[in-house]
Amino acid sequence: MNREKNNTVYSITLVGLMAAMCFVATFLRIDIPTPMGKTMLHLGNVMCLLSGLVLGPVKGGLAAGLGSGFFDLFDPAYIAGAPFTFAFKFCMAFVCGAIAHKKLDSRPRRIAGAVLGSLSYVVLYVGKNVAEGLWFYRQPFKTVLTVAATKLSVSLTNGLIAVVVSLLLFGVMRPILKKAGVFDRLQTRKER
Repeated sequence: MNREKNNTVYSITLVGLMAAMCFVATFLRIDIPTPMGKTMLHLGNVMCLLSGLVLGPVKGGLAAGLGSGFFDLFDPAYIAGAPFTFAFKFCMAFVCGAIAHKKLDSRPRRIAGAVLGSLSYVVLYVGKNVAEGLWFYRQPFKTVLTVAATKLSVSLTNGLIAVVVSLLLFGVMRPILKKAGVFDRLQTRKER
């Protein structure tokens, strides 16, 4: 019982730490204005994918969603999108963690998880912007496509950077985390 309680505290602590890293990494950004609001190149997605790789699907998703969602809550330009950000970043890390954690020792699974997690975010984000532009803002179709193309190119660039950097960081961190027993402590009793 005491060990389970310690593992729960340990898990909550790591989720909070990774959420804080997602939050802070998003501040490392370049803002790009568009006709329907801003978009940005940033390093937050690196930490979102890393959360999925380190913590697994649910805990990684929570860390990514909370950290990125809080970033949006603290920036007036993004505050209205905070619930979407929470859901989309959760999905990104969830997909990454679900694929990678089936066999964490498999480099191809880690790569596939990071790529598919990143692509899931791009599809959700750009899809939301297209729907919002057409049905909420009632923008002309060409304007919506222009904005979507800009956001798509920025999101794909963010995604590529996130995949490469998160996999490199995980490659460096993995032996250290494994030696420290992080992966063992994060497993629930059901997973053992």
